[in-house]
Amino acid sequence: MRRIETNIMSIEQAFREQGYVTDRSTATALHLVKALKKPLLVEGPAGVGKTEIAKVLARVLDTRLIRLQCYEGLDVNTALYEWNYQKQLLHLKLTEQSKMTPAEREAEIFSSDFLLRRPLLEAISDADASPVLLIDEVDRADEEFEAFLLELLAEFQITVPELGTLRAKHRPYVILTSNRTRDLSEALRRRCLYHWISYPEPEKEKEILASRLPGIDTRLAGQIVSIMERIRRMPLDKIPGVAESLDWAHALTVLHQGELNVQTVKETLGCIAKDLEDWKQIEQALEEGWMSGNV
Repeated sequence: MRRIETNIMSIEQAFREQGYVTDRSTATALHLVKALKKPLLVEGPAGVGKTEIAKVLARVLDTRLIRLQCYEGLDVNTALYEWNYQKQLLHLKLTEQSKMTPAEREAEIFSSDFLLRRPLLEAISDADASPVLLIDEVDRADEEFEAFLLELLAEFQITVPELGTLRAKHRPYVILTSNRTRDLSEALRRRCLYHWISYPEPEKEKEILASRLPGIDTRLAGQIVSIMERIRRMPLDKIPGVAESLDWAHALTVLHQGELNVQTVKETLGCIAKDLEDWKQIEQALEEGWMSGNV
């Protein structure tokens, strides 16, 4: 068997051992991230396991996971670094009587000892190994911040004016996720490998449930998957993903429910519906017997 085949199969197996069921294309994408050290942009609906890929990759590689959660208004200081002003002021006060020149004192307080490393700088500063850097929901950050990421993703280096350019000794494995709330720039996309994750096929979703909840009843898992498949075809505002399937299955297990009926679905609807109008729509479908063939 070719070595690349072995590597891809090893990734699939390692992820399954961590409770994450991959398919061939996902395992291939992760193999290329490892082999090429290029960032991977993962897009897909919410709740299908995009963030989890980075978490599991870190466990599989036995390395640190460093996470940057993006949001509107995220600034460079929060993502990159800040100077510890309180420590700097204290140091200046303590060295007031020293014989250092003002220039020497200034150089001292703008050294790495006074630098607060935020996720991006932390990711390229590891002296021992490549961490996994998760840049989560990059589509929620402003376009200006996205532009700032380009230097990091292309060169794996960051410029701090007072210290110069800092280059990664060990390139991090970078996973970016996006829910497509806005279009990302072509420049960002060109710097990344790309992977799309959609809602899983029923058989794969049953595998996921069995993998994450080993004691789950096979019939119950089948009912959950069947109902979720139908719910995802409804015109909902918040379509439930795999995360909701797992939450629901876990809740039913905690409630000692071995199978589903209409009443049980209604009582546990909060695990699936995350919006009032969606809730009403599913509840109405239940009352009209829409799911009678499945429960």
